[in-house]
Formats: sequence, C-alpha cells, structure tokens
Amino acid sequence: MRDQEHALEFRLAGAAAGTVVLLVPFAVLTAMVVGEVDWLHRLDEDVSVSVHGFASGHPGLVDFMWAWCLVFDPWTWRVAALGLVIWLVRRGARSLAWWVGITMTAGGLLGVLLKLVFERDRPSFLDPVATAVGYSFPSGHALNNALGAAVVLAVLLPMTRHRPRLRRWLIAGGLVVPAVTGLFRIGLGVHWLSDVLGGWLLGLLVVAATMAAFAARRRRRLVPVGAGTTRE
Repeated sequence: MRDQEHALEFRLAGAAAGTVVLLVPFAVLTAMVVGEVDWLHRLDEDVSVSVHGFASGHPGLVDFMWAWCLVFDPWTWRVAALGLVIWLVRRGARSLAWWVGITMTAGGLLGVLLKLVFERDRPSFLDPVATAVGYSFPSGHALNNALGAAVVLAVLLPMTRHRPRLRRWLIAGGLVVPAVTGLFRIGLGVHWLSDVLGGWLLGLLVVAATMAAFAARRRRRLVPVGAGTTRE
C-alpha cells in the first residue's frame, strides 16, 4: 500500500508540475494572440506567406498534406479513444477508461469553446491551396492530435516496459504524428503558426490537468481512515 501511495504521489506531483509548466506558455500565447501583438502577427504572416508560396508550386505535396490531415482528423482520434475505452473496460480498468473518455471529451469541447470565444480568422490567400471552415485559434487538428497521442502513450507505455522495440515505435509515433499534422495545417494555409502552437500546448495541458485530477482522486481514496483500512 505504501508503494502504491508513493507511486500515486509521484504521478500527482509530475502531472501538477506539467499542468503549470504548460499553462504558463499557453496563457502567454493566448494573450498575445488576443492582443494582436505586432511581432507575433508578423511572424505568423511571414511563415504563412513563405509556406504558401512553396506549397503552391508543389501540388503533389499539397495532396499528400491534405490526405495526411484527413487520416489524422480529430474524429480519427476520438474513434481510437472510444476503442481504447472499450478495450480498457473489458480488461477491468474502468478508472483508466473513465480518464480516457473524460480527457478526450474535455479537450475537444474546450477547443471548440475557445474557437468561439476568440473568433480568430484563418489565413486568407487569393490562390489558396486548401480551405477550411470555422475559426482558427487554437488549431483543432493540432490540439486533438497532441491530446490523442498523449492519451494513447499514457495508457500503453506502462504496458510495454518489457517490449522496448514497441515502446520506441509508440514514442516515435506519438511525437511525429502530432508534429507533422500541425505543420501540414500550416502548409495547407488553413492555420497560423500560433494556432498550431496553441493547439499542441492546450492538448498536452488538458492531459496533464486530468492526470493530476485523477491522481489526486485516487490518492484521497487510498488515504487510511482507520487501522488497516482505506477509503477504497
């Protein structure tokens, strides 16, 4: 029991620290986006114009970026999360299944809410290589890819500690897929650089916050309330 408590305390401390570490840059970035800070606005425009110019001359690359973003659409991660929830329930890990479901739902809803709050326009070009509907900040693709990948890694990595090759593939996929998806959204001209950065930060922030909340809840349930007894 003491070992379990120590493990939970370690996870709680790590998740809480992660929440703070991610919240600060996300809050600063959001404030700069809302305040239309000049240097950030110029950076967004410079990056978008440069990338758009390159993409316009490479239609094959545009098709590949569009196909990639279609495969790794936010709904792909939501369906994958649903499958993960069902698998965890069948294994008897109901608490972990609840965490996956709540985290994915909270992150998705928060992203939609923030888009409606900030109402930031997407990049606009006379000769766009792609179009997308809705507001721009934060990027839904970047958010849900970071969110989904972090959730999958949090669930599966502890189960692969004795399978190093699979563990390496999971980590590589969890890093590469969200990174490439976010960059491709910029390449398609449907998001600013700051939109993608905000999406990545928010996705990881939601995971860290829910991990801290669930670890705190489990820690409270393990606190002894009498000799030889716990709240469990």
